[in-house]
Amino acid sequence: MLNLSILVEESARRNPEKPALSLGETTINYRIFHEKVCQAANAFTKKGIGYGDKVALLCPNIPQFPIIFFAILKTGATVVPFSIFLKPEEIAYQLSDSDSTLFLCFAGTPEMPVGQFGKEGFAQSGSCRDFISIGHLAEDILNFDDLIKDEETDFESYMTSSEDTAVIIYTSGTTGRPKGAELSHINLFTNAEASTTIVGAAEFEAQLVVLPLFHIFGLTVMLLAGIRKSLHLILLPKFSAQSVYQLITRFDIRIFAGVPSMYWVLLNEEDTEENTHSIKKLRICISGGASLPVKIIDEFETRFEVPIIEGYGMSEGSPVVTFNQMAVGRKPGSIGTPIWGVEVKIVDDQGNELPVGEKGELVYRGPNVMKAYYKRHQETEEVLKNGWMFSGDIAIKDEDGFFFIVDRKKEVIIRGGMNVYPREVEEVMMRNPDISMVAIIGIDDEKLGEEIKAFVVRTKESKASEEDIKLWIKERIAKYKYPRIIEFINELPLSATGKILKKNLKN
Repeated sequence: MLNLSILVEESARRNPEKPALSLGETTINYRIFHEKVCQAANAFTKKGIGYGDKVALLCPNIPQFPIIFFAILKTGATVVPFSIFLKPEEIAYQLSDSDSTLFLCFAGTPEMPVGQFGKEGFAQSGSCRDFISIGHLAEDILNFDDLIKDEETDFESYMTSSEDTAVIIYTSGTTGRPKGAELSHINLFTNAEASTTIVGAAEFEAQLVVLPLFHIFGLTVMLLAGIRKSLHLILLPKFSAQSVYQLITRFDIRIFAGVPSMYWVLLNEEDTEENTHSIKKLRICISGGASLPVKIIDEFETRFEVPIIEGYGMSEGSPVVTFNQMAVGRKPGSIGTPIWGVEVKIVDDQGNELPVGEKGELVYRGPNVMKAYYKRHQETEEVLKNGWMFSGDIAIKDEDGFFFIVDRKKEVIIRGGMNVYPREVEEVMMRNPDISMVAIIGIDDEKLGEEIKAFVVRTKESKASEEDIKLWIKERIAKYKYPRIIEFINELPLSATGKILKKNLKN
């Protein structure tokens, strides 16, 4: 028997007066945090929420997110986190697809009217029963803070099975509509426990939580692992370099986790002594969500003298599969070695394991592997075979047991019958001193099937031409791999989690 709400219960019992959550000028300790969770759980129970129900949550990184998250789990229900960037039609789809009966939605701001979008999506879904706003949305809409203010501060958690579904997290939907990955209490607990080891977190350390908690990386590696170690979670709803500098100094933050685009911004921000000193206060940095170019790792560590450890994961893996673990060793540019309890191998199209150094699909099994895609038996069978999760990522393993992602299986460019892996070309191009960021895609070509195109963000001082870039890359990569077309742009389109949106570049 296991209910993930035990994480906040235990921290409140052991360290009641230690700071738990901070946002702006407000800090609450673990005792108050747990009391608010209990109040919310009592309120949800009165709304008819209990074991097996699905409750949708659309909320940025504010204290209400973890309070609501753990309260839903306490009742025995399942949390369905939504991205704050969804539009009404997408919200309606995910509410209906997940069978959510209650929807808690952030009221939003004038610049980001997520509450209005949420209300429209709720109305369109036709199946969700209740809507509650987080913050004031309208006079006739129940506000979460009003809902819980008079509730009791004790609640006996429903004792779920460790295999019960704790979270349904929707994948990005790069192929077809998004699918909900069912993650059990034990999936998330073991992954959070492994994450505390990777980070080497000491109790009460402060960590900056800027990764969105609605995303599995932020949810497991920041929230669940942080609460497990009674860390002080400094919430930042929207990333900016200046906010990061200020919060690190103010709270003596030691742990920072980000996606590649955040590290790129920190590197390209004004290089002042004050900013540099701020980042140097960190003990460790973590990167995930997308591949971090080695050039950025080298430049960041040289300037700030703080290690960045990179790993690999996916929603279906709760999410962490491999990581550069300080206790095992690290190789910049690799995704590290398997975390505790997880097996990883590289296989060919027939599922046969490949020898060291050969490219193939990365597959894994362990306590982190999702139960299934919710209500999608066929799609589940396509990726889960004999307990092994087929990732769709092309990788290699070196002689030391470190894994390296080459590219997405579906993003391989076939140029004149030759396979070209965009990640490989991007890594080479990132070594060019004139290039700040780059994205490689394949475009239709009548003769070759596909041609290689590079979207390049130049460094601030660069005057390099298209021909300059081509000449440089041709000397460093096989003839069939270099991009014949180069387009200079000011910035690459990024998702909410910092991944480059290559589908936008193809439009």
